[in-house]
Amino acid sequence: MFNGFYSGKRILITGNTGFKGSWLSIWLTKLGADVIGFALPPPTDPSLFKICNLEAKTTYVAGDVTKFEELSGVLKKFQPEIVFHLAAQSLVRYAYKEPLETYRTNVMGTANLLEACRQLSSVRAIVNVTSDKCYENREWVWGYRENDPMGGYDPYSSSKGCAELVTTAYTKSFFNPEDYENHGVAVASVRAGNVIGGGDWATDRLIPDCIKALQKNNPVIIRHPEAIRPWQHVLEPLYGYLLLTIKLHQGSLKFSGGWNFGQSDFDVKPVNWIVERIIGLWGEKASWKVDTEKQPHEANYLKLDCSKAKSKLGWSPQWNLDQALEKTISWYQAQLNRQNMYQITLDQIQAYEQSIKQHE
Repeated sequence: MFNGFYSGKRILITGNTGFKGSWLSIWLTKLGADVIGFALPPPTDPSLFKICNLEAKTTYVAGDVTKFEELSGVLKKFQPEIVFHLAAQSLVRYAYKEPLETYRTNVMGTANLLEACRQLSSVRAIVNVTSDKCYENREWVWGYRENDPMGGYDPYSSSKGCAELVTTAYTKSFFNPEDYENHGVAVASVRAGNVIGGGDWATDRLIPDCIKALQKNNPVIIRHPEAIRPWQHVLEPLYGYLLLTIKLHQGSLKFSGGWNFGQSDFDVKPVNWIVERIIGLWGEKASWKVDTEKQPHEANYLKLDCSKAKSKLGWSPQWNLDQALEKTISWYQAQLNRQNMYQITLDQIQAYEQSIKQHE
């Protein structure tokens, strides 16, 4: 895969103990990269990080991105060529309870990472991972494009919009493509929709909430049954990040800036459709009901326009929503049956790579 580009590359991932960071760590390790992770301990128990024993398979340094000296010290020690910034407070409802922590992590954590990279000579590519919620949501029926304004109604969405503004400011001020010959660093910011896949146990996320309820034979409780989201398997945006990083590392300056990686239009589905499909795939009697308690504001309609990634990177989704849900449910069922989950995860990555090759 990727013509062996990642073999031997020294790569630092912040937030590597999280769901998305763990999948990225496993894929990069499979590709032969030397992966260094910097993050707080896994945010859930169980966690993909622990189940797959990633502490033994990568270099893991426990730390907090809000503490500049800790973060800077790790980058100086390991001198990475490539940095993926995934460390974040990633939950909308938690952000309502802890807005200051959310802004501190998502905004100042991003500023700390970029400042620490600015002090290194080894870094060639920085990929800042934010969210589709960074856009000023106007409940449009069409997808948001990379040049649409940043915004955010709630603290989480706003913090991601702020992180994008910080990234843009650092890029223009210190990593400007027009001055690439002097600094040699390319920076991109990537935005994805709701990702699903095995190994996610976060609170207040649809798939983990469904799995927890199904494993206990309880009804699935959902908050916004008609809310529409761009659902995609976690490997879809990761594939985009990996393609993009190669271009950044090679000094292709037109690839700096913002990038969307979302699902195809026909796979943008409401929450109740997803829940019904999951129940069917689980294969046992189950039901769902709506949480009637008052809920904090969340966007009702959110979709990304991924034309830029498709036309300029050659990226496209490899698995439709049915395939993504099937892979996700089969992962959790394998975990329930006490199978080797590191191998199961590798097998799914291998299957995804085969899909890429078939579509080339």
